[in-house]
Amino acid sequence: MSDTGGLSAQEALARMRAGNQRFSSNVRSVDALLSQLRRADLSERQEPFAVVLGCSDSRAPAEIVFDQGLGDLFVVRVAGNVVAPSQVDSVEFAAERFHTRLVVVMGHTHCGAIAAAMENALDTPGGSVRDPGPIVSRVRPVVDALITAGLGKDRGALAREAVRANVRFAADHLRHGSRLLESLIRDEGLMVVGAEYDIESGVVDFFDVPVT
Repeated sequence: MSDTGGLSAQEALARMRAGNQRFSSNVRSVDALLSQLRRADLSERQEPFAVVLGCSDSRAPAEIVFDQGLGDLFVVRVAGNVVAPSQVDSVEFAAERFHTRLVVVMGHTHCGAIAAAMENALDTPGGSVRDPGPIVSRVRPVVDALITAGLGKDRGALAREAVRANVRFAADHLRHGSRLLESLIRDEGLMVVGAEYDIESGVVDFFDVPVT
């Protein structure tokens, strides 16, 4: 693991892109492979250069997808990469305590939480017969908006659009739903970006990157 202290958001994003390029090309960096040898160094401190709010799906581990080692990423994982108070608190903690200036909200193709929200919306019209649970309840508004816009007849298109719409919703929540993060964006160069990981190709598309 190389020193990550002081990376700007743009530098961190470039490092994430490069790491994913290696992963999708079936290459591992020496730093990532050898980072386990620095466990003792990391016992007293950590300097993650990026925060990743991602899905709990077993096929989308951020450290592997971005070819990073121990101590490089501060990862928050929750089904559907939804943003609830605890997730906001975790992102705030990392951004403030470690001066991490990049936050990546990462959804992925074939997301089970998106599929469950679609089933809940399309198979129980007019409301849910069964309790959808807190995760699906947080994803449902995104799915409902797309159905209202006319995507309900094509489940494939709905699933694809819902993944990205859900990422945008979560990223916007972080950008505008936290006074601390808002101030860090405004005054200290924090950047919150949205991305989609393609489980089949291994490629991460950073499709929601604020213009700086």
